[in-house]
Amino acid sequence: MGELSTLPNIAAKLEAQLADAGITTIEQLKATGSREVWLRILANDPSACINRLYGLEGAIQGVRWHNLDEDAKKSMKAFYKKYKG
Repeated sequence: MGELSTLPNIAAKLEAQLADAGITTIEQLKATGSREVWLRILANDPSACINRLYGLEGAIQGVRWHNLDEDAKKSMKAFYKKYKG
């Protein structure tokens, strides 16, 4: 496991999906942002769910996704619905 797995919410499977999406460092994840990274993952895995989006954002913020503030979750949910209905 690499450095991404040191972040909250990032286990082996998601770390592998991040690598497939061209994200291998914490800096790349932060620079790309949770939404763009999630779209890249979705392109390879149609089962990418909203919890994965939340998890990516939580990893960037350094918190478990359950602890994201409600405004952030609401904004991400609206984004998610554009792509997954």
